[in-house]
Amino acid sequence: MPLSRTNDRKTANMSTKNGKQSKIKNAFSLPAGNDYSCPGATSFCQSICYAGKLEKLYPSFRDLVVRNWEMLKGASTSEMFVLLDEMIIDFRAECDKWNAPKKFRIHADGDFFNMEYVMAWATVIQLNPDIQFWAYTRSDFAAEYLHNAEFSNLGLYFSGDPVNVETAKTMESNGINVAYVATTFDEAKDAFSGPRCPEQNGALPLIDEKGGACVTCGKCVFGRGNILFSVTKK
Repeated sequence: MPLSRTNDRKTANMSTKNGKQSKIKNAFSLPAGNDYSCPGATSFCQSICYAGKLEKLYPSFRDLVVRNWEMLKGASTSEMFVLLDEMIIDFRAECDKWNAPKKFRIHADGDFFNMEYVMAWATVIQLNPDIQFWAYTRSDFAAEYLHNAEFSNLGLYFSGDPVNVETAKTMESNGINVAYVATTFDEAKDAFSGPRCPEQNGALPLIDEKGGACVTCGKCVFGRGNILFSVTKK
């Protein structure tokens, strides 16, 4: 049984005709939280985790991400690679079918949970240079490894918040982009310089006829510097 891709309206690389839903499943997700795939989860991120809330609201989504987790958690790096690669092959075929841009979000829910898993994704990214991947992570080991790999087709961000702000600053000093979230944009700006997420700021719709806000904006997709987020969108 293959791994399952997920669709997220904000990250959609192509929308349906009415511009309200994602046409292609261009994301991969695992269950969130310290007990699952998020070893770097902080008390702040767990209190605001939108993906964790979706897991509670939609049992079918929860079942899907848990199944992905069960398939990967005890696998070797080579076994993980085979599973991830098969999923990406299917994603490419679907993009070719609909003439859609090949842009893929790693972890709309969940995170890099160990080095074997990071290395499996690294091989997938390296072998698929025509696909633009992007990922946010609170796993410092993942951020450092993937940053040092210098993939031209990966937009990479360390996810910072008021609890892990010092780690985020260290990551920034090492050249790693930071996606920083605070209760308000002003609080986020006190910690890091960078523009506000245009979807949260009201400058872009969540999704329209062109696709999701992330793909329309492109900043995170292509790793163009720090970005700020607000829990309250204010």
